[in-house]
Formats: sequence, C-alpha cells, structure tokens
Amino acid sequence: MPQEVALNALGQPLVPCSFDPMTGFFRDGCCKTDTNDLGRHLVCAIVTKEFLQFSLEKGNDLITPRPEFAFPGLAPGDQWCLCINRWVEALEANCAPHIKLESTHILALKTVSLEMLERYAIS
Repeated sequence: MPQEVALNALGQPLVPCSFDPMTGFFRDGCCKTDTNDLGRHLVCAIVTKEFLQFSLEKGNDLITPRPEFAFPGLAPGDQWCLCINRWVEALEANCAPHIKLESTHILALKTVSLEMLERYAIS
C-alpha cells in the first residue's frame, strides 16, 4: 500500500523541519503525525530564548539535554516540531516563536487559522 503524502498548512507536500536537531514525533525531521501522537507535534517552530523559558515554566524542559532519549536540548534558533496546543499557549502569552509554514502540518489548521500562522511564518 503506498504511503500517504503528508501535507503542510498550504496544502503542499510537507517539507522537513529539522535534521539537526532531529525533530518530529517520529524523529524523521518532519512534523508528521498519527493517532499515537497525543501531543500533536504539528508546528515547525524556530525556538527563542523566551519560548524555551515559557515551555520550561509550563513543565516541558526543552533546554536540558536528555541523552537517554537522544535529545540534545534546544537552543534559540533551533527548529523543532512543537505541540500545537503549546504553540497556542505561547501565542496567548505573547511569546509564540516564528514558524516555517511549509514545514507545519495541515492539521494545525484545525486549531489555528491560516491567517494566524501566516503572521508568524518566516521563509
């Protein structure tokens, strides 16, 4: 059976988000998802110091390396597939990071409008 092509928020084939650090629910560099991805890691974000601190305060430490999970820890400027709800929380707290729209999964549009995503998009 052929593999279904994942689409981005623009309705085009999903472009990889990051291979260094390796990101994605499947750790394949893409913000792909399936029913096992309870966090819905849909948004390809370019993380900032402010966002990393916000996430830490919310109980998700994305800064500290966790070698046992092959997680190097993130630094400002890294690209990472974020959970859509965390990105929305950051948006509401005025610290949402910019995103790569071509690498953000189309299912993000079930939570956030394309117009809002476009406001935070960089190329």
